[in-house]
Amino acid sequence: MASAPTGLILGIETSCDETAAAVVRHGSEILSNTVASQIPVHAPYGGVVPELASREHLRNILPVVRTALAEAGVSYDDLDAVAVTEGPGLAGALLVGISFSKSLSFSLSKPLIGVNHLEGHIHAVLLEEAQRAEQVNEATAPGRPILALVVSGGHTHLYLAKWSAGSAKPGAWTYRNVGRTVDDAAGEAFDKVAKLLGLGYPGGPWIDALAPHGNPDAVPFSFSQIKAKVHRRGAPGALDPTQETYFSFSGIKTAILRHTRVFEMEPSIEARRAALAALPTPKPSDALPLCDRRTLDLIASFQRSVVDDLKRKTFRAAEIHHAQRILVSGGVAANRELRVRFTAQAAEEHLPIAFPSVAMSTDNAAMIAAAAWPKFLTGDLAAETLTAEPSLALGR
Repeated sequence: MASAPTGLILGIETSCDETAAAVVRHGSEILSNTVASQIPVHAPYGGVVPELASREHLRNILPVVRTALAEAGVSYDDLDAVAVTEGPGLAGALLVGISFSKSLSFSLSKPLIGVNHLEGHIHAVLLEEAQRAEQVNEATAPGRPILALVVSGGHTHLYLAKWSAGSAKPGAWTYRNVGRTVDDAAGEAFDKVAKLLGLGYPGGPWIDALAPHGNPDAVPFSFSQIKAKVHRRGAPGALDPTQETYFSFSGIKTAILRHTRVFEMEPSIEARRAALAALPTPKPSDALPLCDRRTLDLIASFQRSVVDDLKRKTFRAAEIHHAQRILVSGGVAANRELRVRFTAQAAEEHLPIAFPSVAMSTDNAAMIAAAAWPKFLTGDLAAETLTAEPSLALGR
C-alpha cells in the first residue's frame, strides 16, 4: 500500500563547487538546507579546479544528504521524490550528484526529477516569496511575463518566465531566453579582476567589501554596443540585437589589466597577494590596509561600471518585453551596490523587483527542490537515461 504524500522533496545540487542537499515541503517550506563549501580547496588556485571539485563532491555528498535529512527531522521513506541538478555545470561535478540521486531514487522506489540549475536560481526567489506567504499564484499573475536576471560566476542570462495557472495545483513554468553574455559572465569578471588585483577568491565578496572605500567615478569604463554582422543574421548562434539583450565583460578585464600596467601597480599587487597568502584565513578587511587610493578607486569604478551595465540592459529588456516585475538571482545578486541601484531604478519606474536572501543567492539545494515541486505535480519526471548536461539550456 502506497504511503500518503508528504509534499517532501529532497534536493541535491553539485553543479560546481558546492555540495548541497535540502528538504523542502510543497516547494515553499524549507525544512533544511545544507551546503558543504569548497572555497578553501579552490582558493589557492583563484578559481574552481574541476577535478578537485568532483573529488570533494564524492567525499561530501553522503554526509551532506544525511545532515539535511536529520535537520529536517525526516527519513528517506518520508520523501515524495528526489530532485537533482542535471545541468548546466561541470560534467564531473554534475555526475556525482546525478549518480547518487539515481541510485537513491531507485533504491527507494521514489520518482526522480531533473532540474536545470538556472531554473533553480529563479525559484530561489519564488521560494522565499512563498515562505513570506506571498503564494506564487498571487504574486505572479498569468499572462504578462516575469523578467529574471540570473547573474553568477558562470552565467549572465535574462529570461522571460511565465506561469500557467492550474486548478488546485501549481501549473508549469515556461522560459524564454532573451539575454545572455557573449563571453564572460559578470561573476567571472569579478573573480578574475579580484585575482588580477591580488585579492582573494571568490572575488565578488572582496570587490563588494572594498568598493565603498573608493571613488566609483575615478576611472571611466565603457561597454561598447554589441552588434550583429548582417551576413550572419539567421545563422545558428548569430547575434540578433532586435530579439535579445547582450552582455560582454571580457573587455573591462582587459581595461583593468591595462590600467595596472600603465600606472605600474604590479609591485603593490604582488606585495598584497603575498601578505594575504601568509594569513591562515584572509578576509576583505585584511586587504583594506594593503590597498592604496588608486587601487580602491579602480575597484569601485569596476564594480559601478558592471552594475550599471547590468541595470541599464535589464530594465531596457523589461520595458521591451512588458515584464510585470523583475527577479534578480545568482551569486552576484548578493552584491550590495547591485541591490541598492536596481531597487532605486525599480522604484523610479514603479516596477516590482525581488532578490533572494544572501544565503539563497549562491548555489544551494533548496532552490532545486523548490523548482522540482511544480514538475512533481505535473508529472514531469526524469527518465532512466538522465545524465549530466554541462551546457544545458533553459527554455528556448
